[in-house]
Formats: sequence, structure tokens, C-alpha cells
Amino acid sequence: MIELEPGNALDIALKEDAHGRDRVVVTLEAHGCELNLTPHQARVLATELIMAVNRAEVRGNLKHSQNMVRSSQPVEHKRSLFNQAFAK
Repeated sequence: MIELEPGNALDIALKEDAHGRDRVVVTLEAHGCELNLTPHQARVLATELIMAVNRAEVRGNLKHSQNMVRSSQPVEHKRSLFNQAFAK
């Protein structure tokens, strides 16, 4: 069970349907919503979720990197340090 906020949790369970087939049941408890997925559908959902999280992490890292570059030394000062190192 994953607690999303107080009183609202997401539960993921493996159940069997009436024909004995496995089903992945995702339940949002506070709203009584339920997804009843085949293993294949659950795998596709999990893959899409992982890809979205990866995109969000990359985007966050890029924003963090851009902020670090913006807050660092001015470009001219960096160039002068580079030129001093190779001036000889």
C-alpha cells in the first residue's frame, strides 16, 4: 500500500479472476476506484510510469544544472583563467 496523502492510499494486489487467471488490481481507496488489469496491461502501465519518472528526473537534473551554471562565475572570468593556464 502506498499512502498518497492522509486518508488516501493506493493499493496494488495480485488476484485471480473467476476463470483462474491472474489479475493485477490497483485500487485508489478514498475514491473507490479500481483498475483490474491483465499482467500485460500492468506491465505496460508500470513501464509508462517508470518512463515518466525518468523524464521528470532528467528534467529536474537539467534545471538544477542550468541553475548551477547561471550562478557560477561570468564567462569572461572563466576564459581568462583558461587563457592564463595555457599562456606559456
